[in-house]
Amino acid sequence: MGADDKVQNAAEDLGGKAKEAFGKATNDDSKVAEGKADQASADVKKAGENVKDAFKN
Repeated sequence: MGADDKVQNAAEDLGGKAKEAFGKATNDDSKVAEGKADQASADVKKAGENVKDAFKN
């Protein structure tokens, strides 16, 4: 996994957590769902990169 990918995935995960927290604070269920979706997307990308890394070595 490249450093750029790691940073981008971490930023997406952090952004998702922020959206989720904002949604909870404002009782905005769509923001909560959007935040969770962003976090899930980042997790899937991390897992895919980990698989690629495993086969490189």
